Amino acid sequence: MWVFYHGLTPTTSAELINEVGQVHENDPISVVLTCSAALPKSMGAMHPAGSLYEKPVNIMDTIRQHEKFKELLRENGATVLDVKQVLSEDTNKFVNARLDLENLAASMMTYQLDPTCDDRLLNKDDRYYLGNAYKAKVLSAMSASQLVDVILTRPTVTLTPSLRDTGFTAAYQLFPLSNVVFTRDQQITTKKGVVMCNLSSKQRKAETEVMSFVWKKLGVKVIGEIPDPGRLEGGDFFALGDSCMIGVGLRTNMEAIQYMMDEDLLGYNKIQVIKDELEVSQDRMHLDTYFSILDDHTVCVMEECLGEDSNTRRYVDEYVRKDENSSYEKVQSDVEFAQFLKNEGYGVIHIPGDYQLKYGCNCLNLGNGNVLCVHLPTARMIAASPLFKGKIQYLDFDGITALYGAAHCASQVVRRIPRAGTK
Repeated sequence: MWVFYHGLTPTTSAELINEVGQVHENDPISVVLTCSAALPKSMGAMHPAGSLYEKPVNIMDTIRQHEKFKELLRENGATVLDVKQVLSEDTNKFVNARLDLENLAASMMTYQLDPTCDDRLLNKDDRYYLGNAYKAKVLSAMSASQLVDVILTRPTVTLTPSLRDTGFTAAYQLFPLSNVVFTRDQQITTKKGVVMCNLSSKQRKAETEVMSFVWKKLGVKVIGEIPDPGRLEGGDFFALGDSCMIGVGLRTNMEAIQYMMDEDLLGYNKIQVIKDELEVSQDRMHLDTYFSILDDHTVCVMEECLGEDSNTRRYVDEYVRKDENSSYEKVQSDVEFAQFLKNEGYGVIHIPGDYQLKYGCNCLNLGNGNVLCVHLPTARMIAASPLFKGKIQYLDFDGITALYGAAHCASQVVRRIPRAGTK
């Protein structure tokens, strides 16, 4: 477990984090990073398909439900941090914090000349209004909340010379980070610390830049970054004590997993790779969309992907090392997922496919078998199962699920408190 000691003037949020890492998905949550739904989500709602959303959305429902989500996390003992809060924090107190935010905003905002114009006709004054000096002047006058909006909306300002008024007319195009609400995906928090992912979707690439800034501001050391051709998204990762599960399929590939094993970024002695090779569907884009850890001995899984007769079955490869100084070696290959779970001693609650499509499997384990579920019929099914010995809570989250994610997707657990036996 990494321990980070901050400087003499840490931000308020940074003071809340003195340890980062998670050993087991069933350990109690301590610190969770979220991102409030606001302006970028509203822009994404103008064309849901182009923003990787599942369906049209009422942004006010999304905002209200996300606030309720954060409230529920606090009620269950978590310290909840918000990306927007962290970005703007201390900018009115420390000049360096303000300059850092302005510089990030500058990297997210583009000034360009209308491509139909001949830049050779521009004079010195014209070029000034297209340059970095003018951009810096503009950003220095903005409030912190304006700067955060610039960062999360990524505007491009296209200028066309005009013969009147200020000499230019401007057209505005925005490239909002409309999926940053899903803070699970830009990084994984392993036993060793935070690893930055390499996201598969073009629409989401800039999210890792923003989140890297957030981690730095929080005083959290990023222990590694996934390079090309590796692809990794946080929804494919589960910590399980001495082991972890990582899904491979639509959004994560084996190159990323191999890199993490080679660089010792995980900290677990057993790496269990769940391979989606037969389906590769957007509806099951991550492991956490069809699988969840409910307690130490119980999981829920979409039933259609289990069994040798399934057309969408998953297979498992397992890599093991003897200790921290050893290399990983593959010890099992192509074990059918249901058989693998049985071999590991898990009780499996089978979730119907239509429940999975309602995000029934995308549960958030709050610790010690206290589970948050966003689909009431699934919650009732789990609660009624003799396999499940914990507690399950339900939260209406359809304003978030419309964006293609649920409770697990919308939370990055920065720290869980290890229980005896899971350290």
